[in-house]
Amino acid sequence: MTTGLDLARDESVERFRDWLKARQFPATPQRMAIAAVVLGAERPLSAEDVVDRLCKKGPAPGTATVYRTIDSLIACGLVTELEDRREGFRRFQPMRDDVSSSELLCTACGGVARVPDDVVGPRAGALAHANDFVPVRHRLVVYGMCAACRAEKDGRAHDLTSEAR
Repeated sequence: MTTGLDLARDESVERFRDWLKARQFPATPQRMAIAAVVLGAERPLSAEDVVDRLCKKGPAPGTATVYRTIDSLIACGLVTELEDRREGFRRFQPMRDDVSSSELLCTACGGVARVPDDVVGPRAGALAHANDFVPVRHRLVVYGMCAACRAEKDGRAHDLTSEAR
């Protein structure tokens, strides 16, 4: 069964192929396989994640090839690089016109919790309507610290307080 995500990926892959052709760049099987993985991702991926997914299907291109292809996907407007999460590597996500997202991003560990769109979507739509704006999609990121990181930090703070006594 074909899903909305499959259709969005397939359309984006064809847009990428057209973008390459317009610039007289070859649409190599490696480039197109990388594009299909990145554009079909359900979550942000690192270049290493892309290589791992491609390895499961057979021989995978090197990380440098993946980065070059992702840079082309960014230049073509189909992918965006996420803000630095202090993880030591870059993450990328597809830019689809039909996808709205809301996330809680832990600035300590880089963890992401998705917020169901039925929570934020109606409010975003109401805000747009109140401002005579026609929304297409939205993206909300709330930066903070997850419970596990807070507990770890509180535990360390407690340990330091105990040592000072």
